[in-house]
Amino acid sequence: MFVDSHCHLTFPELAARLPEIRQAMADAQVDRALCICTTLEEFDGVHALAMEYDNFWASVGVHPDNEGVTEPSLDDLVRRSALPRVVAIGETGLDYYQMDERKGGRTVGDMEWQRNRFRTHIHAARQVRKPLVIHTRAASQDTIAILKEEGEDGSAGAAGGVFHCFTETAQVARAALDLGYYISFSGILTFKSAQDLRDVASFVPLDRLLIETDSPYLAPVPFRGKTNNPSYVPYVAQQLAQLRGMPVEEIAQATSSNFERLFEGVRT
Repeated sequence: MFVDSHCHLTFPELAARLPEIRQAMADAQVDRALCICTTLEEFDGVHALAMEYDNFWASVGVHPDNEGVTEPSLDDLVRRSALPRVVAIGETGLDYYQMDERKGGRTVGDMEWQRNRFRTHIHAARQVRKPLVIHTRAASQDTIAILKEEGEDGSAGAAGGVFHCFTETAQVARAALDLGYYISFSGILTFKSAQDLRDVASFVPLDRLLIETDSPYLAPVPFRGKTNNPSYVPYVAQQLAQLRGMPVEEIAQATSSNFERLFEGVRT
């Protein structure tokens, strides 16, 4: 019924609890999950989950904020994306959150390595015709600009993809939608302080919505502050249903259909 479109089940907070988590998913009617890769070093473990369980799939990518890890080449991403049950390129994008020029920290110019890494992922996605999983934090203007520069405009040759764990403004949401991208909301949507984000979620077209946990992070209310897991994704759907005045079953159906449309081969 529900799909978690973005989780990190190889992270230590969750890996040791996998049987418990899978049972909790079944109890909560969460029948599928996309396991997200954040480093090439992590990929084999992420892919192993997708190969072992018929309701898990995998991505391949290097998170923009990860330093001191293997830098992905185009060939690295293309070869791994061809493996069975790998349905997306990412998590990729830009993250300038820790940058603080006022304190003598890194400048936007210093982040060229992130922009180059992002472009490599876009080139791979376009080559293999698989969607991008986009992370953007404090960098939305550059994220949108690079996607446009690389031809990600919703046309036939574009890879497309999803802006995951969306926390940006309505203006950014409209720009992402204009490029043909989906928008995914996490447990942040349930936080008391997130009214602006709920306003954004209210206008995103139903056929462009996804839901996710980004677990082990960002557990929704009433579990905020605890370790998140995919069985909590229905709480995100319930918040969306409340915002839109719809039955939660319709949100579940729409977001599951969108998941299938975006990521080929994810039907169980």
